[in-house]
Amino acid sequence: MQENKVVSKSEWLNARKTFLVKEKELTRRRDRLNQERRTLPWVKVDKEYIFESPKGRTTLAELFGDKSQLLIYHFMFGPEWEQGCPSCSMASDTIDSNLFHLNSRDVALAVVSRAPIAKIEPFHQRMGWRFPWVSSFGSDFNQDFAVSFTPEQRQGANYYNFGTSAFPSEEAPGMSAFYRNEAGEIFHTYSSYARGSEGLLGVYALLDVAPKGRDEDSLPYPMAWVRHHDRYEKPAKHSCCEGH
Repeated sequence: MQENKVVSKSEWLNARKTFLVKEKELTRRRDRLNQERRTLPWVKVDKEYIFESPKGRTTLAELFGDKSQLLIYHFMFGPEWEQGCPSCSMASDTIDSNLFHLNSRDVALAVVSRAPIAKIEPFHQRMGWRFPWVSSFGSDFNQDFAVSFTPEQRQGANYYNFGTSAFPSEEAPGMSAFYRNEAGEIFHTYSSYARGSEGLLGVYALLDVAPKGRDEDSLPYPMAWVRHHDRYEKPAKHSCCEGH
């Protein structure tokens, strides 16, 4: 880690105020971008997608529950995998903690993976998450929303994130948004992939203000440090009376 210049409190405050101007501009630009996102056109979803849930078959419409808006997180968990992706699991830790807040704002949330429900459920319980998680195994859902790829598709240089990049797996992450009107019609309103869904990685918002930041430059790839939350090395327990 580089050693930063050490200055007086007044010099630090001047530098911080100068940087604050840039942060405020970024915030305003983000607000404008979010507003523009809400003006994008929609696509009507005419295909009936069927998923497997712990209670049996369920449809895309049923995932809305009594809400008019639905967010779906595309979780990387292939049919042959033994457990879900660690990076998607880190995103899911953030998602799960916000479930009640989303529901209060007329937003339902569900997680979808291609793994069979018989594999999803034990992992779901192991992680202790509360959000609905369904299987798209046997349906076209993952392919239609560009998060699962055949070997033929992966032969192209750019096939992921709207044709802008490749991806080192047959499963990829993403987030899709849907709206259901009073007539029951469903519309696909938005999808984001790659770093477009980075806001779901709440830990990065904290690391970005830590002195070392994300500290990933020396790793084989940026998220090489990520583990399932029950797989990090736990600190040794010490007695409160130790040393007395």
